[in-house]
Amino acid sequence: MTVTAVSQPVASRPPLAPLVAEATFIKRSLIHTLRTPDVVVMAIALPVILMLLFTFVFGGAIEEDGTYVNYVVPGIILLCAGFGAASVATDVANDMTTGIIDRFRTMPLRASAVVTGHVVASLLRNLVATIVVIGVAVAVGFRPTASPVEWILMLGLVAVYILAITYLFAAIGLAASSPEAAGGYGFILMFLPYLSSAFVPVDTMPEWLQWVARQQPLTPIIETIRGLLLGTELGDSGWLALMWCGLILVVAIVWTSVLFRAKAGRR
Repeated sequence: MTVTAVSQPVASRPPLAPLVAEATFIKRSLIHTLRTPDVVVMAIALPVILMLLFTFVFGGAIEEDGTYVNYVVPGIILLCAGFGAASVATDVANDMTTGIIDRFRTMPLRASAVVTGHVVASLLRNLVATIVVIGVAVAVGFRPTASPVEWILMLGLVAVYILAITYLFAAIGLAASSPEAAGGYGFILMFLPYLSSAFVPVDTMPEWLQWVARQQPLTPIIETIRGLLLGTELGDSGWLALMWCGLILVVAIVWTSVLFRAKAGRR
């Protein structure tokens, strides 16, 4: 009598619930933050040191009445966001070069969610850093006149900017050949605030540089923050700030997606 073996169906792995992969990688990035607190400390310390330098060393030459701190803080806020987001380029490049992405590809996870984890964790870190920097600014003489609604709008704009610039740094990390190269490319973006209205009015610059300062994205964002916190004239800065943040975010997300698929071969 011949016994025919009957193959048993292999149980398929149940699909993950929505956003589980993203939550997993956000938790991973936050744990890395807790294990390397020096990154957060430096992201806060550098903008604070620059603010103290410009306020107490250069401020008297720019505004003799001691109110320069009110002018410089909006630019320092964006500088803080830039310093904090820059580390994402190195973190993403490190993940792409150590082989850990290949390991993630063997798991029932969307490997691309690793980028989302880095971005969201950076957003949370930078919002905390921004609040700390504003607190230090108030301690050294910053006197905003914003209402609660204006504070909420300002923090919302800063959050959108942080999200956009962090995705841009993530794309740089994917495009770079090594973590060291990613850090170098990201450092170039740190010069943009110095070519804006962050530290001096655009009108005080040479004429050829005024055009550059007015056309680059950080100037309307800084002017919007300054208007919300200090009541200066906004003009069309608010709409330009949102437009630039949205444009940077869309381009960075698309660039990140294309680079990740090309390098990791998976969504």
